[in-house]
Amino acid sequence: MQLVIGRIGKPHGVRGEVTVEVRTDEPEARFAPGSVLRTEPGAVPPAPVNEPGVVFRVPAELTIEESRFHQGRMLVAFDGILDRNTAEALRGTLLVVDSADVEPPEDPEEFHDHQLVGLAVVTLAGERLGEVARIDHAPSSDLLVLRRPEGRTALIPFVRAIVPEVDLAGGRVVVDPPAGLLDL
Repeated sequence: MQLVIGRIGKPHGVRGEVTVEVRTDEPEARFAPGSVLRTEPGAVPPAPVNEPGVVFRVPAELTIEESRFHQGRMLVAFDGILDRNTAEALRGTLLVVDSADVEPPEDPEEFHDHQLVGLAVVTLAGERLGEVARIDHAPSSDLLVLRRPEGRTALIPFVRAIVPEVDLAGGRVVVDPPAGLLDL
């Protein structure tokens, strides 16, 4: 499974540096110099570069030459992207890593989103409620987005009082929802 860790934004300056919308909890590790990141195929159409007849194609991989935070934004320079026009052609490109390359968290109470998506959601009594469709990261707590069997969705706060157990090996999340939570 491909995990999006960032999206390339607008160029910064004239030497090929770009802004990156970070979508990972570990930007310093993911965007370290020398890291090779895959690009999402077809994320952006080929864009023209300033030379007549030359079309820039987004490479399948980009190597990070340098990265830094500047005024709250991640700025990245990629190997071989040397000018603003080429950097502009990368705009909108998604940067991805394979979930198999992501180390599991050291804390047994912490999970990556991709570990939870697809797990069955059951009550304490074993009644199947649906499956985890995605995780929404809200300001107060993370939310499990539950895909119900009838096609509706429900939001379950990912807090110990409501989600007492996550059994990755068993492929399930055990929940104890308060009355009415799944009817919202």
